[in-house]
Amino acid sequence: MRYRLLIWAAMAAFAIDQISKVLVVHIMRVAEGDIDVLPPLLVFKYGENRGINFGLFQGNTEAARWVLIGVSIAISAAVLVWLMRSAPSKIMLLSGGLLIGGALGNVLDRVLYGYVLDFLNMSCCGINNPFVFNLADVFIFAGAIGLILFDGKKPS
Repeated sequence: MRYRLLIWAAMAAFAIDQISKVLVVHIMRVAEGDIDVLPPLLVFKYGENRGINFGLFQGNTEAARWVLIGVSIAISAAVLVWLMRSAPSKIMLLSGGLLIGGALGNVLDRVLYGYVLDFLNMSCCGINNPFVFNLADVFIFAGAIGLILFDGKKPS
């Protein structure tokens, strides 16, 4: 099957994201206090994101929650359709899978909790970053960058 890499990448991104949230949020109980992993470079800090990445467009209503779920599903479906209608390279299939798996990981959070669970905080070089994110966000970002950089089109 031509799209096996996309499916496996999506399932891996989704599973890694959800397992990391169970471990850090539910087992390590990061909500009870920050966990210094490699401070200040990496600190686990609890966050509930009702918006999009970096807390933008925070919406505390049920309507906002379901709109964001719908947008995430629509983007995932659009990426899937785009890749199925083109002749994607392996790196594009991998990138699309990471993006879709990450997006669906955040969708599951919104369905289960009403918000996305975040726990990663990174600061460096005297700059204190107030934002938290999760591995799904990393997969979404990496997948989007991969799709942009390796779309197979030659520069004009």
